[in-house]
Amino acid sequence: MKIKELYELYRKNYLVDTDTRRIRKGTIFFALKGENFNGNEFALDALENGADFCVIDEEKYLVNEKFILVDNVLSTLQKLANYHRNALNIPIVGLTGSNGKTTTKELINCVLSSKYRTTATQGNYNNHIGVPLTLLSMTNETEIGIVEMGANHKGEIKILAEIAEPSIGYITNFGKAHLEGFGGEEGVIQGKSELYRYIIGKGGTLIINPNDSIQIEKSEGGNKYLFSKDVELLEVDPFIRMKLNGSEIKSNLIGSYNYPNIVAAVTIGNYFDVNQESMIHAIQGYVPTNNRSQIISIGSNEIILDAYNANPTSMKAAIENFKEYGKRRKVVILGDMFELGNSSEEEHQNIVDLVEELGFEETIFVGDHFANSVTLHGKQFSNFELLSVYLEKTKFENSEILIKGSRGMALERCLEYFN
Repeated sequence: MKIKELYELYRKNYLVDTDTRRIRKGTIFFALKGENFNGNEFALDALENGADFCVIDEEKYLVNEKFILVDNVLSTLQKLANYHRNALNIPIVGLTGSNGKTTTKELINCVLSSKYRTTATQGNYNNHIGVPLTLLSMTNETEIGIVEMGANHKGEIKILAEIAEPSIGYITNFGKAHLEGFGGEEGVIQGKSELYRYIIGKGGTLIINPNDSIQIEKSEGGNKYLFSKDVELLEVDPFIRMKLNGSEIKSNLIGSYNYPNIVAAVTIGNYFDVNQESMIHAIQGYVPTNNRSQIISIGSNEIILDAYNANPTSMKAAIENFKEYGKRRKVVILGDMFELGNSSEEEHQNIVDLVEELGFEETIFVGDHFANSVTLHGKQFSNFELLSVYLEKTKFENSEILIKGSRGMALERCLEYFN
């Protein structure tokens, strides 16, 4: 079946699913494969649960006319998403970067949705499967799409850009994330810059932070739309407070590292002619979730939970901001940073050295990498189970506590020990 024919089937309900546990009536089920699963095996279940059609790539599962046999299910999903993107013919904001992608995407969506009907990446569905699913979640009512793009190897952003064909692009920053896959910091810069190169080639628009020298360099030759000069940072204590053309914005975001994320949202709002009052209301109404820089009060303790992800750049920023936060007893709980390759030992030791240089009342390191670092004052635990034994015996009172680590460390589990 040709993509155009498949698209006509998709247009009946604008529904696509890849998980038989969440099948919607009238959907098209795409039988994706992974290291530990084969979606072809569940195609019949999808049909019985309400799917109209099933796209498969193994002939032995071809049961009836409701099954569509293709060479490769994933490739077909991506081609269908790209076909749909072009049929919609709407502006697509493409977003990538080492840190702050999801927060920035959510801020942009809040601002733009105050004027337009928008569709944005849900959660962090930002890979070779998530990007097509985001595009296919858009309907004829969508006026602007916002697509987050993640990667841990060079070449991935190029592929995602070719699927989504963004007309506007923004890179939050170039930090020390996924160093193992990218082959070092220069590899990160090259990989993330694939978004700029794609958009420059298509004559699109680049949103640029003029204070970022790498953005300036990598956007050479492109159509640039610079950060708004109408935004003024007032203070971060702990929430970011700023002014937009003289009008104050009180955000629910902490840390000066989130300031450029807000300015990016304002800039894109200006680009699309969103009025100032709507932007202010949208930014003030945004509350971070999913373990991203959340402030949680438990008993007499105030906790900054930033356990969604971590790399050397974001870890350093969080620690330095925490040092300036509040005036009570400070406790730092840090978990391992993953995917750093040969730099892992050095980067973990750098974080330990920074923490000891700044000085906190109590410092706790958890994970194999941090356990192998050298510390004069910190407590080290090779895994969460050992940490939990310590937390169970320890009484934390009247403290400000920073919890940060890579997603795989799942440090939000610490919260139950502060009751």
